Amino acid sequence: MAAEEPIISGMAGRYATALYELAHEAKSIDAVKGDLDRFSALLNGSTDLVRLVRSPVYTAEEQTKAIDAVLGKAKIGGLAGKFISTVSSNRRLFAIREMISGFNALVSKARGETRAEVTVAEKLDAKHLDTIKEAILASTKQKNVELDVKIDPAILGGLKVKIGSRMIDASLKTKLNSIRNAMKEIR
Repeated sequence: MAAEEPIISGMAGRYATALYELAHEAKSIDAVKGDLDRFSALLNGSTDLVRLVRSPVYTAEEQTKAIDAVLGKAKIGGLAGKFISTVSSNRRLFAIREMISGFNALVSKARGETRAEVTVAEKLDAKHLDTIKEAILASTKQKNVELDVKIDPAILGGLKVKIGSRMIDASLKTKLNSIRNAMKEIR
């Protein structure tokens, strides 16, 4: 009997899998996911927090003390808070985004959901997000799709959609680059 193909691998995958198994045993997957989503939102909204997480300049003690203060302010506790604090004290905070992403992938797989990473140039309203979700549902023939929306003004317009290893790039930047390359070939 062949083992299931892992969704995630490497150090971040091991941490994500360990957290998922602990959350599953404690029957607190939804609570952990909610706390991790809030921490992700904090990361996305603060360049100072990203600097703290990514910089090797800070010692493990400094990072852990700062992260514990952030977790306390954000009221992120329980298993997710202990996990993030442990990751910090183990000097693995630089990979926290990949760990959270891996945890979310494991949760989605257990629920039979498909995760899609959507990159857009500016924030979309609920109507546009629903339209994107419906299109992805129709193309994947899944019961449910979870969208991870990222905003990247560098794509200028349009969108990029990544589902597993498939990538659909309908960004204005890519189209303009294609036209530029075609023009260079004509000369």
